[in-house]
Amino acid sequence: MTWRGPSALGDGLAAGVNLTRGYYDAGDNIKFGFPMAFTTTLLAWSIIEFGDSMPPSTLRDALVATRWSTDYRPSPILTEFSFSGIKSARNCECSPPALVWMDELLWGAAWLRRATQNDSYLNYIQTNGKTFGTGVNMFEFGWDGKTGGINGLLSKRHTKCRQIASLMCTLILESSPSHMEYTLGGLIYELVYANYLSRSSQYVNCSGLIVGPSSLSQLDNPMGMSYMVKYGSKYPQRIHHRGLSSPLIKDHPQIIACKDGTVYFNSLNLNPNMLVGAVVGGPNKDDVYKDDRFDAAKSEPTTYINAHFVGVLAYFAANPSPN
Repeated sequence: MTWRGPSALGDGLAAGVNLTRGYYDAGDNIKFGFPMAFTTTLLAWSIIEFGDSMPPSTLRDALVATRWSTDYRPSPILTEFSFSGIKSARNCECSPPALVWMDELLWGAAWLRRATQNDSYLNYIQTNGKTFGTGVNMFEFGWDGKTGGINGLLSKRHTKCRQIASLMCTLILESSPSHMEYTLGGLIYELVYANYLSRSSQYVNCSGLIVGPSSLSQLDNPMGMSYMVKYGSKYPQRIHHRGLSSPLIKDHPQIIACKDGTVYFNSLNLNPNMLVGAVVGGPNKDDVYKDDRFDAAKSEPTTYINAHFVGVLAYFAANPSPN
C-alpha cells in the first residue's frame, strides 16, 4: 500500500504514556477496546486452528499482527467504587442479557476449558448457558455476541453434541426450512467444525441428510461477487473508509479537517485509493449488495470482519476445491 503511511506511532508520548499499538476499528481512526479484543481473539483462534496450513512467512506475520494488538493493554486500577459498577451490571434487567455481557463469561470459560482441559469450565457453561439467555441468539457470532463462537469452540471435543450438530445443520440450505443466515462471523466456526469432522472422519445426520466436511465448506454466492477488494473482476469500489475516499496528500497537501471530508464522502465517484485485500461487511440476508459507501454496515472493512479471514483463507489454501 504505497498510498498509506505510518499512523499514530507517537500517541501519548507527550503525556508520558504509550498509546501506540492496537488497531483502529475501521477507516475512522478510532480504537474501540471491545471490538479490538474480539479482533485479537479471532487472529489468535485462526492461528491455533489453521496455523499449520500457513506458510512460515504468513504464520510469522499473523503472530506479529496478534502481538501488536495484545501489547495494547492499558491496566486500570480496580477500586471498590469502580468494582461496584460491575456488580450493579450483574443485576441489570437487560434483554437479551447474552448480548450485553453474560455471553462474555461463557466465551471466557470456553477458552479456559480449551487451554486447561479442565471440565469445570465446561460444567460452568452447561449450567449457566440457559440462565444467561444464550439460547435467545445461539447463532450470532460477533464482537457483541459470542454465542455462535462458543458453540464452534466447544465443537472440537464435542463433535457429537446434539446442540452443536443441530446448529451446523442450519448451515445447510437443503436441511432446514429456517436455515441460518450466512455471516462472515459464522463462516469461521463453520469451517472449524468442518475441520474437526474431517480429522475425526465424522458426519452429521440432518433429518436424514448426511452432511460431511465438504458440505459445510461450500458456500453460495448468487451475485457472483467478491467482497474482497481487487479479488476477481467484480468487487466493492465505494468502500466506507475515510482514507480511501479522500485524495492523497500528494494531490491535496493541505490538511483536510474532520467536516471537510464530507464532500468526498458524499461523492458518487469510485474511491480514488484502493485497500487491496480488504473484506467489507457483505450483502444483506437476501444476498443483495449495493456498492454504496453510505451503507457502512455492508461497505465498511472493519478489523473484526477482516480478522475472520486469516484462518478462513488458510483453510481454503490448504483445501483447494476443484470447483
